[in-house]
Amino acid sequence: MRKLLISLALLSFSTAANAGSVTVEGVRVWEGPDETRVVFDLSAPVDHTVFSLENPDRIVVDLGNATLDASVDIPSVGGRIAQIRHAPRDKTDLRVVFDLTEKLKPKSFMVKPNGEYGHRLVLDLETAAPRTEPKPVKRVTPTGRDLLIAIDAGHGGEDPGALGYAGTREKDVVLQIARELEKKINAEPGMRAVMIRDGDYYVENADRRRKAREVGADMFISIHADAFHSPQPSGASVYVVSERGASSQAARMLAERENASDLVGGVSLSDKGDLLASVLMDLSKTATLSASLNVGRHVLNALDRVTEVHQERVQQAGFIVLKAPDVPSILVETGFISNRAEERKLRDRDYQRRLAESIVKGVHEYFYSNPPPGTLIAAWQGRGDAEPRQHAVSSGETLSGIARRYNVSLQTLRRVNGKSDDTLLVGEKLVIPIGS
Repeated sequence: MRKLLISLALLSFSTAANAGSVTVEGVRVWEGPDETRVVFDLSAPVDHTVFSLENPDRIVVDLGNATLDASVDIPSVGGRIAQIRHAPRDKTDLRVVFDLTEKLKPKSFMVKPNGEYGHRLVLDLETAAPRTEPKPVKRVTPTGRDLLIAIDAGHGGEDPGALGYAGTREKDVVLQIARELEKKINAEPGMRAVMIRDGDYYVENADRRRKAREVGADMFISIHADAFHSPQPSGASVYVVSERGASSQAARMLAERENASDLVGGVSLSDKGDLLASVLMDLSKTATLSASLNVGRHVLNALDRVTEVHQERVQQAGFIVLKAPDVPSILVETGFISNRAEERKLRDRDYQRRLAESIVKGVHEYFYSNPPPGTLIAAWQGRGDAEPRQHAVSSGETLSGIARRYNVSLQTLRRVNGKSDDTLLVGEKLVIPIGS
């Protein structure tokens, strides 16, 4: 007899007011790094049961008093889901079976209608051991390390964000801008980008902050596109967390002090009294907010040179994604997708590149004025270099020879100069990230 594993308790939603059958009007699937999300579009809320079966691994979803619309195309799948099957059950219900390629843990919840979608049942299938990106190793050399910039493309997957008049989805535009920003940051000597979301899948706000902290990010930049109920507003904005939001998050982290050892520069809070721990946390929060405001002003000034700005000052709001008390964080609203003219610009790849360049310029200005100790930029500043050294290529020189001359690894020299191979041109100027 097959062993039945009940992996999720029944989540019940009263549908007494819905005497008729619920219709499944669509099925959508997104695969992310750590989980696969399945969304059932429904005509009304539905009672449902979710459980797991073994040998082979599969997830079963029973929808009470429900039918599948004949026009619905079950999406072709791959990766964690081998196939999706469905059939009537007990004459009134609908059973949907997900055949799996690996053991997954299900989690389900109902979502109420919003502007674009109606009632939805969301099923998250999580890997037993989440496949997170390996933590980048900060290789410490005599001259320092790269700055790590976490880039967060807002929304994704089931959450499209704001919608423009021409159907432009915020989640698509901000991911394109984020990828341009990644290229620009990786081309900056002494800086390296880490993408929080690099595909069409949703990441919880808490997980976005967590991923930035796990890689030891020096800065967190969240990219969004604004919207308003009228088409008039336009322009870019920069936000940091409000003091109230920062305070509430700090209080929560303080309450979990055993897990907050690195929030105050590596000082453990587990053995500190309430008063001292609160003071240490408050100092960390205040310093982080000050740094966020500072870099926000640099970025806003740089944006003002390439596009209209909606607000001339950095704004503060309680954005959940910005509430890490130990990582300077900004949220950039790149423009109003609800403005027809701005929507067209936000779709333009050249405009996206110019936005990314301006954000990097602001980040560059901030960090060259405030280099964190132990970084390459701090080393260059300490050596008296306003910028990293450059080398003009002469006839007969090789990239490996130049690397040996300046005591820098060939891989690092390739990366900071954006080279995919070792080809050199006479007169070409190479950035030398580490001095001999």
